[in-house]
Amino acid sequence: MTSTYSAFSILREGLRGGRGWRQAWRSPDPKPAYDVILIGAGGHGLATAYYLAKRHGLRNVAVLDKGWLGGGNTGRNTTVIRSNYFYPESVALYDLSVRLYEGLSKELNYNVMFSQRGMLVMAHSEHEMEMAARHTNAMRLNGADAELLEADGVRKRAPLLNFSPQARYPIHGAVWQGRAGTGRHDAVAWGYARAADRLGVDILQNCEVTDLIVEAGRVTGVETTRGRIRAGVVGAAAAGHSSVIAGMAGQRLPLHSYALQAFVSEPLKPVIDTVAFSPAYGTYFSQSDKGGLVIGGGLDRVPSYGQRGNLPMQEAVLSGLIEMAPMLGKVKLLRHWAGIVDVTPDSSPLIGPAGIEGLYINCGWGTGGFKAIPAGGYLFAHLLAEGRHHEISRPFDPDRFAAGRLIDEGAAWGIAH
Repeated sequence: MTSTYSAFSILREGLRGGRGWRQAWRSPDPKPAYDVILIGAGGHGLATAYYLAKRHGLRNVAVLDKGWLGGGNTGRNTTVIRSNYFYPESVALYDLSVRLYEGLSKELNYNVMFSQRGMLVMAHSEHEMEMAARHTNAMRLNGADAELLEADGVRKRAPLLNFSPQARYPIHGAVWQGRAGTGRHDAVAWGYARAADRLGVDILQNCEVTDLIVEAGRVTGVETTRGRIRAGVVGAAAAGHSSVIAGMAGQRLPLHSYALQAFVSEPLKPVIDTVAFSPAYGTYFSQSDKGGLVIGGGLDRVPSYGQRGNLPMQEAVLSGLIEMAPMLGKVKLLRHWAGIVDVTPDSSPLIGPAGIEGLYINCGWGTGGFKAIPAGGYLFAHLLAEGRHHEISRPFDPDRFAAGRLIDEGAAWGIAH
């Protein structure tokens, strides 16, 4: 977390314990009041704070977190960035995020290590190929890049995959999105934090929100472990704990929180230079710049706030990996972890009022929160600053459930995130 240094100065400061390095962001004491308070110093909260200050000129802003910056789901994911969705509303949202990611390192003057290595979503039967063609056409019509590959095209991009006709799910083809890829999760959080701090935003770590202040039917601030803090408006971007925050104001959100596990292997020489996902096996993986395989899969469908693994899901995800690429069967795992994700009935996010004046929510991203950080922050900042939706966020208002305007990506493409 430093400014630009020469190799010699880095070595020198390392030997001195880093005493000469400037902090990347401040650790201020809370003010009595702010124009905007954001609950959650993960990617979405920090991005929202940055865009509030940068685009809307609101700099009397505080971002609160009960732990450390980026210590929740932002640091507990598999870093995939993509916009390969079916509905036009979803593509508009996630492709905005991809476009923002493409310029984010320059925007923040901080390398977020966005690597556009592309993503393969496998099809394993003729019926799945028909659905893949439908999905490819929808993506193109909605303005996102997509290409339908036959098996030979998949083999050229990821030759380590199992192309045996005797495989449990033989590979017939895939949907390819070349602009998809991966980023560095902590770099995204640190980049937004440093940029927001330099614009005057207060980042308050170890500042847990214990209650909301509700006066005359309006949320007017928060009670925290560091005292009472007033606010003109409160925005919650607390991922799996968003329903807990809303419950403090007597509101019930259409969310369930689940654990999502991920794994990283020992470092290997390069074996794959893209992201490969098989919905049939319920497994996806890529290779990090350090050489470790980053592996993920489906949700553990037991509601939980526990950030720990579950053996049946481990077996399901890792057996899928071995069937996708048998040569990886003897690779050793270094560690695994779980993040707590919030899932809506239609597998699409919630951006909008929480049901009580003065409180707004940015949540319900399920397993897709990391890829949506820039767009989520950009759109949430617009809502908080202007008091109205951006045209891209309007379809994701919680009122869609009462109106029946669902955006069900799980039903459209069989992907719950």
